[in-house]
Amino acid sequence: MEGERGRRSTEAFFGRRKGKTIRPRQAALLDRLLPALLIDLDAPPPPLGNLFGPQVAEVRLEIGFGGGEHFLHESGRHPAVGFIGVEPFVNGMAKFLAAFDEDPRSNIRLYDDDATRLLDWLPSASIASIDLLYPDPWPKKRHWKRRFVNDANLDRFARVLQPGGRFRFASDIDSYVNWTLHACRRHPRFEWQAETAADWRTPYEGWPGTRYEAKAMREGRTPAYLTFLRT
Repeated sequence: MEGERGRRSTEAFFGRRKGKTIRPRQAALLDRLLPALLIDLDAPPPPLGNLFGPQVAEVRLEIGFGGGEHFLHESGRHPAVGFIGVEPFVNGMAKFLAAFDEDPRSNIRLYDDDATRLLDWLPSASIASIDLLYPDPWPKKRHWKRRFVNDANLDRFARVLQPGGRFRFASDIDSYVNWTLHACRRHPRFEWQAETAADWRTPYEGWPGTRYEAKAMREGRTPAYLTFLRT
């Protein structure tokens, strides 16, 4: 696959690229569907609406969409919005493409490498919202520096988000929730949108849930749903 052949060195990607061997049908979907949906970072960034067509009023970004449950759900709820999804994990991308093949739509584009490269490519103030949902928590303290939420990436978010744009972060790992709260509250461009505990314990409007979230709740971990506005 071109996505595998064209890998470049990355600044901040520490996760797995592959898991168990994908099935022949999944491999066929990756070969057939992915090339037409991939964003080409070797070309200069166009006005992002041009990636989708004239029906798109804004563009949203989801980083690390896993199997794509939320990503596919949101793109179906908002057909006039363009959605860019990032997932470097081949097995997650294959799972998403299997669902996409059953319910294709024109308002989706994909990127299968390190999200920092995409963020650096995107035009300034071009994104209406960024979702980072259940990212790898890197729970051991010596690995916290690998967490995607850090000062450099918040600077990237602030650059590509439109003023008033939204950054949403969900996790069931308390240390990562606290980490993100501290990082965003000290950043001059992000304002936490919560007044009571219910505001960050209540799932987002239209939230479909994910299998990972259901597993976390069965194991007694309570998710948090944080929302920050780009000032």
